[in-house]
Amino acid sequence: MVKAKAAFRRNNVEIHRLAHYSFFVGLLIAIIAGFFHKFIDPQILVTTLVALGLIVGLFNLTAKETMPFLVAAIALMLAGIVNLGLIPGVGLYLRSILSNIVVFVVPGAIIVGLKTIWKLASD
Repeated sequence: MVKAKAAFRRNNVEIHRLAHYSFFVGLLIAIIAGFFHKFIDPQILVTTLVALGLIVGLFNLTAKETMPFLVAAIALMLAGIVNLGLIPGVGLYLRSILSNIVVFVVPGAIIVGLKTIWKLASD
């Protein structure tokens, strides 16, 4: 019984670590792709960012991280509305980076939001 609990805890930590690395990889891809948006296939980029965002949303967040994550996701989505392309020089890159980050965060926000609603409805 003790070995089973230790194995479960170890697997849980490994999954959490995978999701943690997925977050950093997704963020890095979103930023790098923002600088090279003209050379990257949008379909592959969006698919990659959505898949990584789903991994983050499914496995990374604890109960105390739920509300800050959802607030940050809402802030990023609202910031994505702003037309940063009007800023001379770097505006197009900033807009592309922020759009990529939003694409990455939204699937996780949907999963976390659904988990939160499920938990509230269960109580």
